[in-house]
Amino acid sequence: MLVRSSLLLLLPSSVLACTTLVVGKKATADGSVLCSHSNDGAGTTDPRLVYIPPADHAANAMRPVFFATEEYPRYVGTARGDVPAYAPTGNSSASKPIGEIPQIPHTFGYYEQTYGAINEHQVGIGESTCSGVFGTKAVGHGGKALLSVDTLSQLAMERATSARQAVQVMGALAEQYGFYGEGSFEGSAESLMVTDANEGWIFHILPDPTGTTAIWAAARVPDDEVGVVANVFVIRELNVSDGSNFLASQSTFDVAKAKGWWDPSRGLLDFTATYSDGEYAHKYYSGRRVWGAYNLLAPSKGFPAEYGEWRRSKPYPVSVRPDKKITVADVAAVMRSVYEGTKYDMTAGLAAGPFGTPDHVAGGSAGGKVKGNWERTIGLYRTSDSHIVQSRGWLPNATGGTLWWGAHSAEYTTYVPFTMAMGGLPPSTLGYQATLHKETLFWATRYLANYAQLRYKPMIAEIRAMQAEAHADGLATQARVDSAAAAAAARGVGGDPSVARREYLANAERALARMWATADGLMFKYADGYVSTVAPDGSFSSAAINYPDWWLTAVNYSGGPPPVPNATSQ
Repeated sequence: MLVRSSLLLLLPSSVLACTTLVVGKKATADGSVLCSHSNDGAGTTDPRLVYIPPADHAANAMRPVFFATEEYPRYVGTARGDVPAYAPTGNSSASKPIGEIPQIPHTFGYYEQTYGAINEHQVGIGESTCSGVFGTKAVGHGGKALLSVDTLSQLAMERATSARQAVQVMGALAEQYGFYGEGSFEGSAESLMVTDANEGWIFHILPDPTGTTAIWAAARVPDDEVGVVANVFVIRELNVSDGSNFLASQSTFDVAKAKGWWDPSRGLLDFTATYSDGEYAHKYYSGRRVWGAYNLLAPSKGFPAEYGEWRRSKPYPVSVRPDKKITVADVAAVMRSVYEGTKYDMTAGLAAGPFGTPDHVAGGSAGGKVKGNWERTIGLYRTSDSHIVQSRGWLPNATGGTLWWGAHSAEYTTYVPFTMAMGGLPPSTLGYQATLHKETLFWATRYLANYAQLRYKPMIAEIRAMQAEAHADGLATQARVDSAAAAAAARGVGGDPSVARREYLANAERALARMWATADGLMFKYADGYVSTVAPDGSFSSAAINYPDWWLTAVNYSGGPPPVPNATSQ
């Protein structure tokens, strides 16, 4: 068993981690409920978005459970349905289950990346790994726990018609079959944002000391507020007598009392102070992102960017009321944030280079002699994919639930909308790091992200313009599908799924083409460090971009070779 504070000793300096938001329906501009997720893995994390179809199962059928492998391919086989993306190939063999649980008669269709994202009932999920005071391993891997957060999120997608039910399903199954976290390389605990068309919840879970069951708690986010989780627990006082807003396992209280960490006579149990192992990697690794999100969405609150130890200082509330109604575009802006315009702006300073790139890639001192850390931003170069779930209760589930999915880094990606009414996904949501497929959104985004390093500040302005254009196109596509669904409902008939499929697939094709056109345009315009232009008359010009004076001074440009001596004076 891992115990308090021991986990931090096992973590590398470049920890894999994710940022999540949840927004209540009275805090959004259109009355939808939103949640977001970024899969901030590394160079081998499986970035694919895949459709899992609904299925009927025979009586007494068993549901296989697989070990949580997040590298490509995360799963291979047919045991989870007819999913072409997961079909075995000549280079792969079927994944082997580590156990099984009783299956239910019918499972719902859903979209998943590493974790379940949205199902046909508009239940959405965003994941963020956290540190915990207990940790354990999986069945077949040195432990007794059967379920990972990957599997729990999939089971929630398969079985839940509401966010509350999803929380209860995951909690009950984890208690029955045991929960294991990522262990030594990330954190032994997990957090999920869980939403539907009516409400949003924050769900925390970790193994119990025996490694055979789970400790979990969930807090409902008020409808007019927004919450943020960034790789550290945030739920505080658990008032389970208020069942409308709090849920928890009995083990949450029993273990705390047995360990002498909580005395019921002294008040409510603080879940974070009791079960979190604090921030990992370095101080501000999590809290700065929480501050960064609140600074964008609720700047009037004036939350401090610096604080003491996370568990004890309680620097931020679990959720806050935003200064204005939030849109999908606002959440996307948070997911792309590198703290521009603040004291922690990663596009400023010598480390950002002369053209202000915020992407300080992995690596440090070759000999390990120079110690330190880069500031951890929300938008991150090593994100495999991210998404924003939008659940809209005034529309049929198949149309109302929209997954705005972004391949690769949020900072450079285009969030492309998909709904369950499509009944599937385009091939552009596939692709991975080992094979360069230009037909995928992943590689289109990766091209933009990497080429932008040459001249970040001017290039990112053009990428932002492309993203705004693509988002407007996505909203217009969504509006056309909504209108067709409303017209069908007025006629007393169900919506035609071919309309949604046609419209959203066409939008995805336009997004892919737009991203490649932007990449090609940047290549032409900024090739070799110049700015190249073609005038209306066809004439061509190419000019160098000057370096900023502060950077030339910092790198001792003036200390280079002197001017040529004046031969006449000599």
